[in-house]
Amino acid sequence: MREGPGFRWFRRGVLTFLTLITVVPLYVVVSSSVKPLADVQGRFSWIPREVTLSPYVDTWTTVPLARYLVNSLIVAAVSASLALLVAVAAAYALSRFTFRGDRAFRLAVLSTQMVPGMLFLVPLFLIFSQVHTWLGIRVIGTHAGLIVTFMTFSLPFAIWMLTGLFAGIPREVEEAALLDGLGRIGVLLRIVLPLARPALAAVGIFAFVIAWGEVLFASVLSDADTRTLAVGLRAYITQSTVLWNELMAASVIASVPVVVGFLMLHRHLMRGLGAGLR
Repeated sequence: MREGPGFRWFRRGVLTFLTLITVVPLYVVVSSSVKPLADVQGRFSWIPREVTLSPYVDTWTTVPLARYLVNSLIVAAVSASLALLVAVAAAYALSRFTFRGDRAFRLAVLSTQMVPGMLFLVPLFLIFSQVHTWLGIRVIGTHAGLIVTFMTFSLPFAIWMLTGLFAGIPREVEEAALLDGLGRIGVLLRIVLPLARPALAAVGIFAFVIAWGEVLFASVLSDADTRTLAVGLRAYITQSTVLWNELMAASVIASVPVVVGFLMLHRHLMRGLGAGLR
């Protein structure tokens, strides 16, 4: 079907608008990160009158940015890995076996996606506080507490996405492998996971991004030693001033790991999202 000239111009207009609302904020952030503070606080100019890299140098000493960066990497990488591991086991069981309560479990997984995440803040805080009171195990202000918290956000989506993907893999392939002597775990590791590699990449990136950019839970459940990068950016805002150029420079630095991950796994990510939507 051939598109008419009216639809062609409409499509171009929509794409141009979407490009502008994406590119313009990115340009403002990057351009502000190479301006002196006085220029950022003054009248906005699209082209910097003076370009300096001092914000990218000073941003590491103004606040402990390196510590925040390491904390975010630890929490995001571990929570994404554990969520992927648990989701693979749960999704394979849901797609291959029937057991009592499986429908209720599926409903519970889907229902968590419909509840605002903010409603989990107080219950999680109370649970973590009681764990410290009853068992003497400190959870609030630790990496472990943040990892468990972020897993609760990414795990339901990961299970839902991988369940549909595993269900689409022909059972005949697994049955042939079982006849050749492979057990269920061997079939999962040697047959299913290689076929599901694109979806695994997509789920892993999704879980990593959730943990990397989360602010509300990280601000409540962390302390000065475990503060993540997304929360640490607020340290550039003081009672007397806002270090806008250093804040923009830190924001650019914070986006680098996610952008690099997307670029490295772009092909797998697109294939994985396509498989999850089918």
